[in-house]
Amino acid sequence: MPKTTKSGQPKKRELPETLLRSSPKAQRTFAKAHDAAAEEYGEGERAHRVAYAALKHSFEKVGDHWEPKAEKGPSDERARSGGPRATGRKAEGVDANASRRHLYDIARRLGIHGRSTMRKEELVHAIEKANRRRTAAGGAERGTATSRSMRVSE
Repeated sequence: MPKTTKSGQPKKRELPETLLRSSPKAQRTFAKAHDAAAEEYGEGERAHRVAYAALKHSFEKVGDHWEPKAEKGPSDERARSGGPRATGRKAEGVDANASRRHLYDIARRLGIHGRSTMRKEELVHAIEKANRRRTAAGGAERGTATSRSMRVSE
């Protein structure tokens, strides 16, 4: 998966589609965490999960890319519980611990209808759906296929 080049940048062809549309910092965060996890656990799904967990600590998924979070920390119940037997609901990269106002602003940017009457949990769910649609549309537009392990991990 994403080995880094001599300059410390990840090799672009090895990054998930959503990270190709994200900042170099997000790409480096994912790549370094993945490299360390692959060294510890070997290549595969576990290394991907570790890399996404590190990414989600500092970035949140907005549409088809990752943006820096205002505050670092776990993004959902599952990330907060941590470990190989984590419990709680995951939010697919949405910062479910953010304020309702922040989630409303993200929903506005994504063009989610009915956002003004939604509770915080409903906003998280609506943003997850919008993110999935945008990610799928982004890959389809480029004619690329994302591997199942990538889709599951994101």
